[in-house]
Amino acid sequence: MKGKNNVKHITIVTVLVIFLMFVFGCANNKPTKAVGEIQEKQPDVIRVATPVETTSPSIYYIGEKLGFFAEEGIKLEYAGVVPSTQLVASVVAGKLDVGGAHVNRTIAGISAGAKIKAVAAASETTLEMPHMVFVTLDNSPIKNAQDMVGKKVGLRTVGGCNEYTPYAYLKKAGITDPKNKIQIITMPDSQLEQALRQGDIDIAGLHQTPDFIAERKGMKVLFTDYDVWGTIGGGTPLYFSTKFIAEKPDVVKRFTKAVGKTNNWINANPQQAVEITAKQANRDIALVKRGYQAPDGVIKEETVTVWIDLLKEFGEIKGDIKSNQIYTNEFNPNAGKLK
Repeated sequence: MKGKNNVKHITIVTVLVIFLMFVFGCANNKPTKAVGEIQEKQPDVIRVATPVETTSPSIYYIGEKLGFFAEEGIKLEYAGVVPSTQLVASVVAGKLDVGGAHVNRTIAGISAGAKIKAVAAASETTLEMPHMVFVTLDNSPIKNAQDMVGKKVGLRTVGGCNEYTPYAYLKKAGITDPKNKIQIITMPDSQLEQALRQGDIDIAGLHQTPDFIAERKGMKVLFTDYDVWGTIGGGTPLYFSTKFIAEKPDVVKRFTKAVGKTNNWINANPQQAVEITAKQANRDIALVKRGYQAPDGVIKEETVTVWIDLLKEFGEIKGDIKSNQIYTNEFNPNAGKLK
């Protein structure tokens, strides 16, 4: 009996060993995942200019902070400060992937041969939150367009919205040859208010809001871009090179979608947008104004054509430029909402 029990014991052990070998053998023979399947897909990096002297909500800082770009598989890379006058060239040269300033820069660049195209709208003018304000001192004798003739107007740069908005304002008031009716003086944004207060200039053109000017005391708004064109004059679309668009259309589509989400959040949460921007930019919150963004990031036709016409009139662009050369909404999933 003892021998039979030993045989039985050995048999059970043998079967158990074979079973375990089978189990572990099967486990070891399971197909392994490829390295690309194990690792998470890396986000697409898009290089943008580092925001500087931020005076309104930053789509980049806010969209990044809230995760809207990450949700679309995009990582923003800040490539350093680039002056607005050099953004087009930087995108064409590949130093930046995305550029964006007032639409006049996009139009002028394309007119000069730059291979770029706008795909998403950023800021948009409203009565309370215009793109630009032109201000005088409270005690200034300048009350209207006629009073501006012969006066010194301080701007941060010539060309585009800074220079042509006052020309358009004078023209609307019936003043002919407005380009030769005022004296333009350029200086950094940060110096314009002081120059106005000490009498070096008579009018200052600022990218601020009427509320901001009222808070500063001693100044008053003479006119804004809303007084000239209503809501359509302050468009600031974002653009890629046509090469980037052709090579990475899906990235462009996802970027545009993230911009639309960010725009809508900024409009719904204006004060929080200011707070995030000020913190991320390490800027005094008192210097950051509330802003209004184009709903869903959709570019409106009239925000482009109004500036094509104006730039032609004043000789900044040549040739027969059409709006479809400047922008497209084909990458925006919400473009059909606006007619």
